[in-house]
Amino acid sequence: MLRPLLGSLLLCGSLLVAAPSLAQGACTRAGLQSAVDSYIAAQAKGDPSLMPLASPVKYSEQRKDTDIKTGVLASPQAIDFHRSLLDTDTCQTFTEVVITDPKHPYVLGTRLKVDGGKVSEIETLVTDEGDWLFSAKHNLEWQRVEDWGVIPPAERADRASLIAAANSYFDLFMDKTVKVPWNTPCARLEGGLYTGKGVPDDSCDVGVPSGVALVNRRFVVDRDIGAAVGLLSFGSADGLPDTHLFRVENGKIRYVHTITVCATPNCGFPVNAELKARLQ
Repeated sequence: MLRPLLGSLLLCGSLLVAAPSLAQGACTRAGLQSAVDSYIAAQAKGDPSLMPLASPVKYSEQRKDTDIKTGVLASPQAIDFHRSLLDTDTCQTFTEVVITDPKHPYVLGTRLKVDGGKVSEIETLVTDEGDWLFSAKHNLEWQRVEDWGVIPPAERADRASLIAAANSYFDLFMDKTVKVPWNTPCARLEGGLYTGKGVPDDSCDVGVPSGVALVNRRFVVDRDIGAAVGLLSFGSADGLPDTHLFRVENGKIRYVHTITVCATPNCGFPVNAELKARLQ
């Protein structure tokens, strides 16, 4: 599934996602940001009641319905970093959350659905020790050096173009003739492993596995920051819960972030001593 990267293990972990129909009813960036702010406050305190929750609210972890009172959201966490996409077309948000607490580090990927100012859906992928190339410490390190700033209005891609760029990457897993619009430089962050070295010729075109289906694709898109995240099943309809987040600049992919939940340690793939050292 995932193959060697930089001479060892290739950073993969792909999410396949199908575009949702556009939500009816207007959402504003301010309203969605308010929902995200409430989520961050709730996760920090371990108190879901700090969010404006719909009744009922649908809560899931690892793509499984979960009791919100027993999930990670009900456990207070010291959040070191978070970045969010705000999708005013579908009234959704997506937030990367990095927690480096040595007692239990996590990297989370959380989607919110907002209806009439209320959060009606909370979907979280929770990764920790044993998940794909996990290292919250190194994930935080690379998150902080990347530039995901607002793109000038005249340079923004439309929604369809952002999704098309993401889909080209996903389709590459089944069809090696697909042309992915890679930027140069480009860097991939998978768990805690990074392909970039901070040099002008950094490349994301380091290969992907063959014959792997990325299905059940759903997207959250933020045109203001040129970003699209795909939430998907890796390998089959019942495959690994996965997200791939893309930053697109001038029509080309600049950054890729992957969160993959493994059913077995490191999804059953060996990690050699060199990679283990890079993840410490």
